Amino acid sequence: MLGGPSVPETSGKNGLSAIAVKNAKPRDKAFKLSDRDGLYLLVKPSGVRYWRMNYRFGGQQRTLSFGRWPEITLGEARDLLLDARRLLAKGIDPLEQARLEKIEQSLAASNTFQSIADEWIAKIETEGAAPMTVKKARWLLAKIYPSIGKRPIAEISAPELLLALKKVEATKRYDTANRIRTACSQVFRYAIVSARAGRDVAADLRGALITPKTKHRAAVTTSKEAGALLRAIDDYDGMPLTRTALRLLAHVFVRPGELRWAEWKEFDLERKVWTIPGPKMKMGVAHSVPLSAQAIEILGEIEHDASYSSYLFPSLRSLSRPMSDNTLNAALRRLGFAKDQMTAHGFRALAATLLNEMGIWNPDAIERQLAHADGNSIRRAYARGQYWSERERMMQHWSDHIDQLRSGAEIIRPRFGHSAS
Repeated sequence: MLGGPSVPETSGKNGLSAIAVKNAKPRDKAFKLSDRDGLYLLVKPSGVRYWRMNYRFGGQQRTLSFGRWPEITLGEARDLLLDARRLLAKGIDPLEQARLEKIEQSLAASNTFQSIADEWIAKIETEGAAPMTVKKARWLLAKIYPSIGKRPIAEISAPELLLALKKVEATKRYDTANRIRTACSQVFRYAIVSARAGRDVAADLRGALITPKTKHRAAVTTSKEAGALLRAIDDYDGMPLTRTALRLLAHVFVRPGELRWAEWKEFDLERKVWTIPGPKMKMGVAHSVPLSAQAIEILGEIEHDASYSSYLFPSLRSLSRPMSDNTLNAALRRLGFAKDQMTAHGFRALAATLLNEMGIWNPDAIERQLAHADGNSIRRAYARGQYWSERERMMQHWSDHIDQLRSGAEIIRPRFGHSAS
């Protein structure tokens, strides 16, 4: 039931006018100017004016405030009054409804894209994501924060996200823009499962951004070039540990990040195997690397052990961190190899090219050694066991082969199917 105490001031038949509201003068004590249907203007001695409504609900008298004039005009106050009366007609307390809406608004404000993104990053870090994966996620998402970071994640629309991504794309960083969209999609999916968003708007933007043509990382891929590269590494006059890392990388051809983060505890020299934990791998699956006699010899040249640093290749600044991600590429630049000629990642392309050219190794065994994931989980599990013995032989053969290339020996390949002249 609507109602409330009588007010000392009354308005005309049609209620207050905008002029009457504007001209209301403050007095020594607060007073009310009634409008209609229970709406009134409370005028404070300070001159501040509030729109209010008195009503009864559940046998109790209550007062609902609609805000201050002139922020809320007379017409807007009447609309808010009508909304409140409709709630009362449905048996809903408008004051309690206003309190719930305020809580929802507060939650929405705290559930910003950035706050949820920070939660998601902390989650994957706790779950054991590779440090480089966590670092890249932070870097990518930080680029979108200026546009949508403070926005409630449930209110972000696909067009709004697209506009933010287009700003990155406009700088011609096409790959970065696409990777940001992917990272945003993961944040939205996390928000959905944690009941703070209804849908993944980033998924709606698949195909909306420019997708650049894949550009393969620079790498030398011929025997002659490989020999020159390996001899140059032997003559490297920088930090000895950097030279050791490059030499080992040529034999094991793992991803540079996997080598930089290598720890002593991962190596079983008696079994001649290096087992890289899943969190350090790109695909999140543990990977075993057979170690050739040459690889083990190179490991023996490292002067420190786990008591000095858990890492084979620690940073010069902190023994608790691995070497910088730019160290190996910088060393290649110092050796005279431009960034469009050779990168640390290029050792993988070199090994893949020459091993396939040999024609004596199963291509699937080569792929397994490169840790290229098979989309079929049953086939992937089968391949791990089937090709292990071949991979052991292949890795020793590879080390012997690149030793020959380093020495400048000519590699003679058989020409099957051709008769001697």
